[in-house]
Amino acid sequence: MLRGSTKQRMIEQTLSRRLAAEFIGTAMLLAAVVGSGIMAERLAGGNMAVALLANTIATGAALVALILMFAPVSGAHFNPIVSAAMALSREMSWTDALIFTAIQIAGALVGVAIANMMFELPMFFASEKIRTGPAQWLGEFVASFGLIGVIITVSRQYKTSAVAAAVAAYITAAYWFTSSTSFANPAVTIARSLSNTFAGIRPVDAPGFIAAELLGGAAAFIVFNWLVRRNHD
Repeated sequence: MLRGSTKQRMIEQTLSRRLAAEFIGTAMLLAAVVGSGIMAERLAGGNMAVALLANTIATGAALVALILMFAPVSGAHFNPIVSAAMALSREMSWTDALIFTAIQIAGALVGVAIANMMFELPMFFASEKIRTGPAQWLGEFVASFGLIGVIITVSRQYKTSAVAAAVAAYITAAYWFTSSTSFANPAVTIARSLSNTFAGIRPVDAPGFIAAELLGGAAAFIVFNWLVRRNHD
């Protein structure tokens, strides 16, 4: 979904470098999401709005930096839904997309483990935070639909820096306007189920979120792939 010289550099990278970029980038993203959530909860004095605001700002800032860092190497997916959209667009093979997905999940787990240990918590411990029900599932559908829509439309019209800013801006907003606080990423959902902290989700609730994310991503691909055509189509 990237274009021009950035896309050409990404093609030139070996698969090992692309996988390393996805692993490191996803790990750093989860460390930012979960670590800032823990810090925010500890410093907010019980004010959940302040904690969410702090968590939101840290996540948005991290996304800008990480996308700019890793887009020239791997495309900076950090998300199985994004990799699937790339495969559907024939920008990468399904085999590579599946490998990316496995690496993204592994990176997300490492990122959560690091965040937990930085704050003297167990490496992994199942979340008890309830996030379930039709309203939250709808929130995840909307979050994922919007995220994939932003990536497809912006990447086909502007440079990588614009994609980084647009994705971060959308996720920052979606933290607040969606009922689920916008996970929008199956790898993130799986990893966050293993941290019983501010950013967590009960493992039993994760499948519902993941299903909504996949449906939202699929719907977005259909709509926005039609709406904004690639330059070579």
